[in-house]
Amino acid sequence: MRRRDFIKLIGGAAAAWPLAARGQQAGKVPTIGLLGAATATAWSPFVANFVRRLGELGWVEGRTVAIEYRRTDARKECFAEIAAEFVRRKVDTLSGTEIATAKQETSTIPIVFAVAVDPERN
Repeated sequence: MRRRDFIKLIGGAAAAWPLAARGQQAGKVPTIGLLGAATATAWSPFVANFVRRLGELGWVEGRTVAIEYRRTDARKECFAEIAAEFVRRKVDTLSGTEIATAKQETSTIPIVFAVAVDPERN
């Protein structure tokens, strides 16, 4: 191998190393904080569809993504407490039905929702 080819090889590997290291961090699985207002019976079809769709997109619960489930059983006073818990636990994203409460608890964690009347005003 010529000297220039060797230097190119080493330089290319050194430049690519940080990118490879960021690709898959061992042990760190993204976590979704899922907050629901409904009772378990009413909420279970939503959760099943949510997990099914994640699977279709390549996210497997327990392997490639963790989901932390919390319900308030229609007690609105619990929303802020649960949203604050998710923020303390540093989940990677929040999803659920009470957008306004989640927005009050964090401005750094992405909030994903399927249905909302006006998330900017809430």
